[in-house]
Amino acid sequence: MGKRDPRVDEYIDGLADWQQEICRAVREIVHAAEPAIEETIKRTNRPYFVRDGNVCALLAAKDHVNVFVYDGAIVPDPHGIITAGHDNATARTVGIKRGETVNADALAAMIHQIAENNRAGGWRKLKAEGQARSTGSPA
Repeated sequence: MGKRDPRVDEYIDGLADWQQEICRAVREIVHAAEPAIEETIKRTNRPYFVRDGNVCALLAAKDHVNVFVYDGAIVPDPHGIITAGHDNATARTVGIKRGETVNADALAAMIHQIAENNRAGGWRKLKAEGQARSTGSPA
């Protein structure tokens, strides 16, 4: 079972009620999708969920909560939950506004795939291997 970090509780407890609700829902989705994920704090106070590398992170903003998914833009998004960072090299964003419901199934599928990719060497390695295969070059 993954490790929960009390500093993540402190981060969430300091947020507005609606942000707490979103962050707690995301936290439960992440742990249900990948029970071995561990929590930590990076960048002073940001909650990160890790398993053989970064999987996702939380950041509460004024009018929404960002879930940064560290997938190198290689994990499919068939439900269209990615709201920003479509062309980012490292992470994309699932932004959840007050009153919105988290698409638990879609987010869980992405989290699971990111953790699988991390176990396989990470998105950078997988992306390089995919490019090498598509060009016929050795990885």
